[in-house]
Amino acid sequence: MQVLHNLPAGDWAAGERGIACLPDRVGEFQDSVRMAIDYATALHCPQVNCLAGLAPKGVDGDKVRATFVDNLSFAAPKFAAAGIRLLIEPINHYDIPGFYLNHTQQAIDLIRDVGSDNLYVQYDIYHMQRMEGELANTIKANLAKIAHLQLADTPGRNEPGTGEINYRYLFGFLDAIGYVGWIGCEYKPKGSTVDGLAWRAAHGV
Repeated sequence: MQVLHNLPAGDWAAGERGIACLPDRVGEFQDSVRMAIDYATALHCPQVNCLAGLAPKGVDGDKVRATFVDNLSFAAPKFAAAGIRLLIEPINHYDIPGFYLNHTQQAIDLIRDVGSDNLYVQYDIYHMQRMEGELANTIKANLAKIAHLQLADTPGRNEPGTGEINYRYLFGFLDAIGYVGWIGCEYKPKGSTVDGLAWRAAHGV
């Protein structure tokens, strides 16, 4: 089952990481929304993530934010009409320098300003540990707007149990606060892929 995929992110090989905040790519973004809906519908995929992209150099910050808000305002109702949730993902600025969306509260503020009930947060535990910590309380405070979680451990972005995050605690905590969404495994296995899956038994999942 496909549970989530990204909107087209521009020219990934050239370093682009999304186009939603780029004022000179609005038409391309709108076309990408239609394409993503077609793909998600064909795959019966209930959620699509919108990568903000790198903040363009030399462009006023208010214009960049307004572009992102306007693009999300365009996209959210179109995904809603297709029965698909639209998500936005804060990403740490160490792995992707210049990425526009870096913090949970920034995402929540954008969702507020868009004003759609079909816009949610994709909360990546790895990225948010690097940017802000306070994982459990942040997830709990924003649970109503978090539609999908992703995991990896820090500092190596490997599987749970290889770094500093207490995933055994977090998994129990997520159950206790009533999180019912999916948790995507977006990590780089420290060894082989199969060996890396041993973390599941060790964490009781």
